[in-house]
Amino acid sequence: MEGDFPCVTLTFAQSLDGKIAGKAGKQLVMSGPESMLMTHWMRSMHDAILVGIGTALKDDPQLNTRLLPDTRMPSNIPQPVILDAYLRLRTDCKLLRNFKEGRGLKPWVCCSPNSEDVEMTARKTALETAGARVITIPFSQASTGLLSIPHLLHKLRTEGIRSVMVEGGATVIGTFLGQAAQSHRSGKRIVDTLVVTVAPKLVGDDGVAYSAGSSGEQLHNVPELKHIRTAVMGRDTVIAGNFS
Repeated sequence: MEGDFPCVTLTFAQSLDGKIAGKAGKQLVMSGPESMLMTHWMRSMHDAILVGIGTALKDDPQLNTRLLPDTRMPSNIPQPVILDAYLRLRTDCKLLRNFKEGRGLKPWVCCSPNSEDVEMTARKTALETAGARVITIPFSQASTGLLSIPHLLHKLRTEGIRSVMVEGGATVIGTFLGQAAQSHRSGKRIVDTLVVTVAPKLVGDDGVAYSAGSSGEQLHNVPELKHIRTAVMGRDTVIAGNFS
């Protein structure tokens, strides 16, 4: 399994004070129209796009490329992937509605292998009936309640996914940054590229921030970024770098 992973781009938008959402995770529109269009172009360049269940429930995202000039479903529309350890995704979410209406791909829902749980079995059946594909991933040995990122990436690669765009939310961002620190120490790379959009706004102390050390890693273990480019897009500043 080691090293047999897709290329991973971790990307998110934040405020000047490092917040990615409002109080209690309330969705905030951080990106301006120019950087949002860039995000949709980036989505079209990846085989899959991944978010956590918190983002899926609070934002009900479509995870598509609808802002691009061609409004028809392009051949390179990304495969939506949801990290949902306990299968809490709603059966009436936009991802499943878009799939039923022919405007999106069948979403992949990654959960824990808790097949003996009656409620989990019922939720699995409901999601599959609604159109989702449910994939089991082992729990991480280091973090309670979180799925194993290396096992997840290996599974995606065996399914033909060569590149993944990870968009959040805070727990997923922190988990991938923590995995980047661990992989840097062991010589294996989990995250290849980081793209951060900084919006010229302040959210305040009630906002939700992400952590670069959610796995308990010390700051000096986090790999350095090799700067690729900084660009101003409308009101936003976009910074891109590769993990060294």
